[in-house]
Amino acid sequence: MVDLTSCQAALKDAYLVAACNQLNTMANPLLTKIKQSTANVYGKQIIKMAPIGLNGGVGAGSETGLLPTANSNTYAEFKTTLKNLYGTIEISDKAIRASESNLGAFVNLLDAEMEGLLTASKFNLGRMLYGDGSGLVATVSSYSSSTHTATLDSVKNIMEGMVLDSYSEDVLDNAGLRVKYVDRVNKTVTFVNAPNTDLVSNDKLYVQGSKDNEITGLGAIFGAGSTLYGLSKTENKWLTPYTSTTSQEISDDVMSQAVDFLAEYSASNIDMITCGSAVKRAYQNYLSYYRRNVDVMELQGGYKALTFNGIPVVTDRFVADDTMYLLDTSKFTLHQLCDWEWIEGEGGKILRQKAGYPAYTATLVKYADLICEQPNAQAKISGIKSSVTNPFTSVV
Repeated sequence: MVDLTSCQAALKDAYLVAACNQLNTMANPLLTKIKQSTANVYGKQIIKMAPIGLNGGVGAGSETGLLPTANSNTYAEFKTTLKNLYGTIEISDKAIRASESNLGAFVNLLDAEMEGLLTASKFNLGRMLYGDGSGLVATVSSYSSSTHTATLDSVKNIMEGMVLDSYSEDVLDNAGLRVKYVDRVNKTVTFVNAPNTDLVSNDKLYVQGSKDNEITGLGAIFGAGSTLYGLSKTENKWLTPYTSTTSQEISDDVMSQAVDFLAEYSASNIDMITCGSAVKRAYQNYLSYYRRNVDVMELQGGYKALTFNGIPVVTDRFVADDTMYLLDTSKFTLHQLCDWEWIEGEGGKILRQKAGYPAYTATLVKYADLICEQPNAQAKISGIKSSVTNPFTSVV
């Protein structure tokens, strides 16, 4: 017979393993390349000593002269707080009782709930990897109160069903705005219900409860912020990654300039390239126009990628259309207090009644943050043109 006890046992034993596997290896192609570790976690903080430059105890000398003076490695102390990542499912009491005598219906019920949770979690994990930790997903351009529709600067980070908060001048105006429909051509979102306060131009939209609470993604590493991991970027120039703005078409030469610069000046070993879909198509066209083989490799998690000198080139929906990141993923670590776990209540209960409602909720949690120990070993190229012209059209 199916009851709350068997439901909790299934979530804890069977579904947790599958959830960890999917969220750690199938959420995003970049995430699959980043190592995860419980090292350097102290209480609620991550404190990591990052090496700077070379050991100073090397030199040449005469046969009878003094040996080089020993100089230890130089380190900088990175500090950041563990971010709280949550995912919650809800199952009604009626649904559980209806499947009491039908194991197949019960399995289908849990499968559907977990699939929905994992799909949403994978989307948001991928989005956070490229974010700046603020949780910002879009800025409002205009709003129509008659249709509950907002025109945004971008809808790249928004999907139907998401729940958003709106802020005006850092003041919370609306909490729990559920997205009903996303018009990706006109960059508009329609909400299920009217906001309590009408949205206005320059209002900011964040994932519910997430403002300034998300992991430190590439947006923070490459962003204009004055600090990173508690250190001043002005006083620590090595915290500044390689950035380039170009109006050129994508080509092997454009990519080689960044890869070679990082190899020469940062001892970087670029092992992954991510880009917007327009840039990926342009690079594919570039290879075709120059009669080069379009080599494809398969990455962990089943992702397919083009290659540049053996380096996978992966398209990611969360990268701007004119942008490409060239990354040495060995310098990244997702530091975590633990892997994904269910929050347990009194007596180890996973399912808890939702206060005042005939329903039960269960919440997955992970306490973690992303650290890049060598930001200057990473590169970002923006402003890439994506209207590749065929170089052979003028050839007779």
